[in-house]
Formats: sequence, C-alpha cells, structure tokens
Amino acid sequence: MPDRLTARAAIAAVTTEFEEFTESGAAGGETGGDGPLSWAGYADSRARAAALTGEEESVVHGLASVGGRSCVLVSFEFGFLGGSLGQRTGDRLEAAYEAARARGLPLVSLIATGGSRMQEGMVALTQLQRVARASARLRAAGPAQLAVLRDPTTGGGWATLGAGADVILALPGAQVGFAGSRVRPVDADPHAYTAEGQLAAGQIDAVVPPDELPGTVARWLQALHAPGSPAPGPAPVPDSLSATGLPVTGWDAVRQARSPSRPRAEAYLDAYFDHRLPLSGDRCGGTDPGLRCGFGRRGGRTIAYVAQCGTATLPAGYRTAARVIRLAGRLGVPVLTLIDTPGAANDAEAERAGAGAAIADTFAAIAGATVPVTTLVIGEGGSGGALALAAPGNTYVTQDSYFSVIAPESAAAILKRAPDEVHATADQLRLRPQDLVELGIARAVVRPEPPEG
Repeated sequence: MPDRLTARAAIAAVTTEFEEFTESGAAGGETGGDGPLSWAGYADSRARAAALTGEEESVVHGLASVGGRSCVLVSFEFGFLGGSLGQRTGDRLEAAYEAARARGLPLVSLIATGGSRMQEGMVALTQLQRVARASARLRAAGPAQLAVLRDPTTGGGWATLGAGADVILALPGAQVGFAGSRVRPVDADPHAYTAEGQLAAGQIDAVVPPDELPGTVARWLQALHAPGSPAPGPAPVPDSLSATGLPVTGWDAVRQARSPSRPRAEAYLDAYFDHRLPLSGDRCGGTDPGLRCGFGRRGGRTIAYVAQCGTATLPAGYRTAARVIRLAGRLGVPVLTLIDTPGAANDAEAERAGAGAAIADTFAAIAGATVPVTTLVIGEGGSGGALALAAPGNTYVTQDSYFSVIAPESAAAILKRAPDEVHATADQLRLRPQDLVELGIARAVVRPEPPEG
C-alpha cells in the first residue's frame, strides 16, 4: 500500500518551498449535531476526525502556484472520515470549481477518498450531482481539469472528480476503482482496481512516480492553455525525415511507404517537439499501442498531436484521438495529425468494439474542430481508417507515402484481377504523393529540411 499523505502534505508534494498555496475559507454552513439522518455518534466521529487531522472537513482547497502556473487546487484529507464526501465537502468542492471558472484557471484535484459519507445517506450521495454540475460548468467555460489519483480513489470521488477530469494522473500502486475494497466481489481481480490496471484499461493517462509528480503537473499546467486567447494559427508542417525521392510508379510508392527503414511517428514526434505529455486510453476500457496522442511544446507553443505508428488503428485508438482533438478545441490548441496506417482494424474483435462508430466519431471530431488541424501523411494512407484523421484542405504528404481508397492488393481482388495486375492497379489508383497533390487531396509534398550552409 502506498504511503498516504495528508491533504497538506499532498499539496506540498506538488508545489515547491518558493510557491504559494492560499487556502480558501470554508464554504457553506455547518453540519449540526448528528447530521441530516440524526446518525448516532456522527458528531463525535467528526470531532475525533478534526482532532486527528487538524482539518474541519475532508477537503482543503485554494489558489496555488505549481511550476509558476496558477491553478485552483483541491486536496483530500483521507484521515478525515476516509476522505468521504458529505454535504460540507460538496460545498467546498462546488466553491473550488466556481473559483476556477470565475478566474479562468485550471482545477487540479489531489484525490484520496473512499466515496460518499454513509452517515449522511442520500444527502451525501447527491453531492455527486453537485460536483458533476460544477464540473460541467467549468468545462463549458473552458479551463482544464487535472486529477491526481492518490491511494485510495474510489466510489463517487473517482466517478466525478477523478474519471471526469481532462487529464488523469495516478501515483504508483494507488487503489483506483468505483468499488472500494470492502464492497467488490470476493473473486475480483485485484489488479483491475489499481492505478496500473486502470492505465492498461485506458481509464487514466499516466502513472507518475512521486518524485516526478511536481514537474509533470507543472508541465501539464503549462501545456493546457486557458481559453480566451486569440485564435491559434495552424501547427507548422513537420519536415520530412526521409531523403527518398518521389516514386516513379504507384507500386514504387507503396513499396517505399511499407519499407521497414522508413522513419516512423516516434521519430517525427521527437524531432518536432521540445517535450511531450502523452494521453492514453479511450475511457471505455481500451488502448491502442499503435497510436500516440497528447500535447507537446514546440518553441514555447502548445500543440496537440495524434500520430498513427504504422499498424491497423483500433477502435480505442479512434476514440482516444477524438477525445484529444475535442480537448484541444476547448483549450484553443492547434492539432497535428500524422497518418501512417494500412487501415482501420477490421477483425471480429474490432467490429465488436465498435469500429464503425469510433471512426465516425473521429471524422466528426475533425469536421467539427474549432482549432486548425494540420496533417502530414508519413507512410501508408489506407482508406477511411487513415482519412478519418486527415484535415480537409490542410493535408501534406512526404515523398515516401501514399494515400489510397484501398490497398492495391484489395482493389485487385475486389475487381477480380489476377495477382500480376496489382502493380498496374496501383498506377490506376493514382496514390503517389505527386498524384495526391495534382488531385487536390494534398497541398504539397514535404521534403527534408535543407542542410545548413
């Protein structure tokens, strides 16, 4: 079990001695006596919790600076009745969300809670509706919400502040799940209720060691721009990393794009960004190891990215991409997409996982993007699985790429052509980079940056 920090120790863990935390006053009224249910001994339990922790409630909140970036910070005190959410907790959380909305600041939540407070019954449970409403108001106003999951993060705290955040980080070994340890099935896989298990299931973005947490939170606050700034210009087009010349034939284009020595997405992202902050998972139980998503910094500017890595893209990948594109739009951050896929995954498992709906949602995210989207095809552009991530009117291609309605082999098979006609079919499809420019599909063929001097 990880060490359980107090609420104030958790605040100190993400700030430095030179940064400030200004606590906000208690919001709402006092809980009288034994509370709304007249639960015998509840007043005494609160008094003991206050004496033990030095806190008046399970949440501390206020204005903070993390890495020189201002935010509204919420920290849970697990020692106060298990960090449970009661009516006064709801008062404080609602006040924190409102402060973030009014000031146009991101909200950072350091969560450690066992869920709703039983001694307040349904009054406690309905605080989740208050939190959800306050979160929706903040989201509509624009500022980002970042959650850090401590041990434990369960119940309504996970299902509102935690899982409802835009970026979700967790400490190693933290217990994370809607069901707490005493109420889950006795035969349940314990790994599913850990930070690492939730990361594998696409429910959180990263597991961050404690010593890396301050820097990670600071970089995220730097990357998550507040709305209201002037409309961003498009992300610059990356330089090609390949010196390969333009293909002569259609099959030459396919062969070059499929070459194992061709530069891949990781190389392009490393060359393009000063540093990157990855986002992972579709929040529906899936991840796609063949897709890279997140926000990066380039020359003092934040750019969101979605990059295919040469494999068939899974439904979880498309859902993750749509999530990132929409978040970028809300925060006023331009988007860069890198296309490199033979196509969308088309096996039975992909169909059961909702491939069609996931691809449709990605098309919709690109079509409805409120920020500029820049696309570079760096390898294979296989059918709709690639087109779903392409920016209409702002797509570029490298010399070792192709883009086609379907792979030449599949086109020949559909047309009932002999195998020796595949190369000719590739020519007919006009899938070469120069063909794509001539057809108006791509704006230009991108070449390597010329050497200095």
